[in-house]
Amino acid sequence: MQPARPAQAGFTLVELLVSLFIFAVLAGLGWQGIDGLVRSREASARELGTVLRRQNAIAQWEADLAALHETRALPALSFDGATLRLSRSTAEGVQIVAWSLRGGRWLRWAGVPQQRLAALQAQWSEAGAALDRDSPARLVMLDGLRAWQLYYWRDTAWTNAQSTGDADTQGQEQLPGGVRLLLSLDPPAGPAGEALLLQRDLQLALGRRS
Repeated sequence: MQPARPAQAGFTLVELLVSLFIFAVLAGLGWQGIDGLVRSREASARELGTVLRRQNAIAQWEADLAALHETRALPALSFDGATLRLSRSTAEGVQIVAWSLRGGRWLRWAGVPQQRLAALQAQWSEAGAALDRDSPARLVMLDGLRAWQLYYWRDTAWTNAQSTGDADTQGQEQLPGGVRLLLSLDPPAGPAGEALLLQRDLQLALGRRS
């Protein structure tokens, strides 16, 4: 009589299927966790990039206004409701700069520094049209801009930048004591959300007249 063979150890088909199902569930949960972390990191990176762009734009805005330079032929600062033009001093001479909102983008155009009044006058006249042309002199400072407003500090109050101020002894409008910038920006949720308001006040200091 042959002795009985011992039963072979192993998994049944049902046990294998259950194990595979458990592994699949765990893998799916792990993938969702990794995907969530990646999405969160990407959203944080986008938000950080947006904040840095805004900071850079405001820093350039303040640098332009801090270097205002009045000439005999041109005002140091002029706003027509759409475009702000200013003359600023640089190491190479006097430069004309223009800021404007075009198609939801806050644009800055800067001319080549000049040392002749005639060249500066030509740049001043060119600044508005130059904002509509692609060129290395025109930079997109911010996207997603809905509107912008400017106010000047005159006497003891903020007034509309387009209102007429006091004139100096030569008939030119006097530089205001400060500039208030209000930007209406698209929120992170998208254009359909409520606009974000960014306000920046800056005291002005005038450079020498040439």
